[in-house]
Amino acid sequence: MTKVIKIGGSLAKNGKLKKCLAGLDQCFQDDLVIVPGGGEFADTVRKVQQYWRFDERSAHEMALLAMQQMALLIKAMQPEWLIVSTTKQIVPEAGRRLIWSPQIKELDKAGIPPGWQVTSDSLAAWLAGVINAKELLLVKSTPIELHSDLVSLQRKGVVDS
Repeated sequence: MTKVIKIGGSLAKNGKLKKCLAGLDQCFQDDLVIVPGGGEFADTVRKVQQYWRFDERSAHEMALLAMQQMALLIKAMQPEWLIVSTTKQIVPEAGRRLIWSPQIKELDKAGIPPGWQVTSDSLAAWLAGVINAKELLLVKSTPIELHSDLVSLQRKGVVDS
């Protein structure tokens, strides 16, 4: 069964990304679809949008490019893993490791609205539903309380609404 695992971009910033990816590869026998966060690339988009005050649509497209850059970084660290750009390319196969590099055309077709309310967390949840994944895991470098519920995590800004 397929598991979707969203990897927070903060793991690249704090230097734990490579170790995390190796751990995922060792710990899971299932096929995995990795959804990269935008990390520092997306942070740059936010800063540039604030400075230049351009529209949400343009920022959304740039943020997707940030996720694509993170996909390339993950691929560089795990060269045997495969980058896929559409949901149709995600076919279950035991032990397969895929990195999703989302494309604006597919997300537009699915009606995903542009804007910062839809982050890589939301896209990972959307993808998990589309491919009928067994599980969705969000891997972040933010500490959370052991029995946190989704609503409290949303209120604290750990995951988007």
